[in-house]
Amino acid sequence: MARLQRCIYVLLFFILSFAGLYFAAPFLIPVTLAAVFSMLFIKFCNWLEFKGMGRGAASLLCIISFILAISLIVFLLIWQLNGLVENIDNMKQHVIVLFSNFQHWIYEKAGIDLKQQQELIEGKSAQGESGNMLAGFAGKIMDILLNTVLVLVYMLLFLVYRSHIKKFILKLVPGGEKNKADGVVHQAGKVGQRYLSGLAAMIGVLWIMYGIGFSIVGVESAIFFAVLCGILEIIPFVGNLTGTSVTILAVLAQGGDSRMVIGVLVTYILVQFIQTYILEPLIVGEQVNINPLFTILAIVLGEMIWGVAGMVLAIPLLGMLKIVCDHVPDLQPYGFLIGTEKQRSRKTGVLDKIKIIFNK
Repeated sequence: MARLQRCIYVLLFFILSFAGLYFAAPFLIPVTLAAVFSMLFIKFCNWLEFKGMGRGAASLLCIISFILAISLIVFLLIWQLNGLVENIDNMKQHVIVLFSNFQHWIYEKAGIDLKQQQELIEGKSAQGESGNMLAGFAGKIMDILLNTVLVLVYMLLFLVYRSHIKKFILKLVPGGEKNKADGVVHQAGKVGQRYLSGLAAMIGVLWIMYGIGFSIVGVESAIFFAVLCGILEIIPFVGNLTGTSVTILAVLAQGGDSRMVIGVLVTYILVQFIQTYILEPLIVGEQVNINPLFTILAIVLGEMIWGVAGMVLAIPLLGMLKIVCDHVPDLQPYGFLIGTEKQRSRKTGVLDKIKIIFNK
């Protein structure tokens, strides 16, 4: 009976936690993004402080570096996007031809003639008001800008007060458990830091591989789609499929033939093979030791609660949660459930030795 009661309490705790995360999303998403991204700069910030720079100045320099990196990526995307805009008229003509062929295909398969299809399209478009759409779009842009500023401010403050926050966490723990809690906090932060730094390095390599592959295939503005596919890799499983699908649609809109589409698919398959069997073991490693089942569950649940931000944050947050579960006796079964069982006790392969060098 006591065990059943404990299970009910645990289930109730999770339900209330998810409800709180959902309703407090506008406040929690910028804070959580800033907390996770700030872990990426802790080592750099410590190095600057070791060289004699003050904590405030070092934290500010980290934020400036982050802004410059994001600005460089945005500039690269806009620069490549200009090439697409110059060919927008040709792309429109190809899209019209594709749409016309699609309409005729619907007529042949479903028996809906062109007039009926046009009436259905006009009926759906008449239900919305363009003014409301523009107002909603402007509101979304303002929300994104505001949240971006909040994330940068929070990141700066997290870096400045990181020691103060750590001391606060340790004060919540009984005296005899402080050393253990200090190790858990350090290990959880290290997991997030290594995962994000490894992911950033892997995305950079993916940009190069996608750029080379798309250029060989003949995709217009190949660098734009290479950068897009690389950035979308921050969302596991879903991002790579989305990026490749967008590239294929763009190739069709550009008038590409079946050989170009097959070339894009071959590029995607080759890059995914290299990423899965070489890049991830070498660069990302097993810093977030979560089995595929709970990886997918975390991404789906993160999207339901926090949207795209939840999909991005799901893996590092679940990895940190696993560290906590592994060190709390009552939660160790849950850490075992979401983790993976290691098949090898010794690292003897060449790939493992190279991986040790990357993870130092």
